[in-house]
Amino acid sequence: MTQHAPTAEGVNFTTLLKFLNETPDKLKSFAAELGSAEIRWSSSPDEFSVLENICHLRDLELQGYGPRIRRILAEPAPALADFDGARVAAESNYNSEQLDAAMLSFETARRENVEILRTLSDGKLNRTGTLEGVGSVTLRRLAELMREHDEGHLDDLRVLSERLRQAREE
Repeated sequence: MTQHAPTAEGVNFTTLLKFLNETPDKLKSFAAELGSAEIRWSSSPDEFSVLENICHLRDLELQGYGPRIRRILAEPAPALADFDGARVAAESNYNSEQLDAAMLSFETARRENVEILRTLSDGKLNRTGTLEGVGSVTLRRLAELMREHDEGHLDDLRVLSERLRQAREE
């Protein structure tokens, strides 16, 4: 297993998996000192609250990344559906959910997915599927996409945290 080889973006795969494994802890730190109303607050209807971000990440992990990983490992070149996060969010009432339950579900699913990826040989990491809207992806590239998606939501949470601080001061 040569997981120390850099990804397409030049990132060491072990480092990439470490980042993915740490995302649940980063999410917990954003929510740690927020009250019930604050985790459900957003500055506009077009933005997710802290809780909505966590629920979205959970659903993507459970309905998107997990099944994609398993299908790429089990099937030759599977066609992988896009995850319509906006549709799922619109059909759900994320802000009515309990933070601890959503967080635990995301954390459990993420750790399982990372553990699967951690155990794979380079040959298996190079197995491919065709992801709707993206094209051909290897498992290694899928892990990169997971990181990119996490980074986007972590950035959104940093902005949201700043807006929450400003709202408290007003």
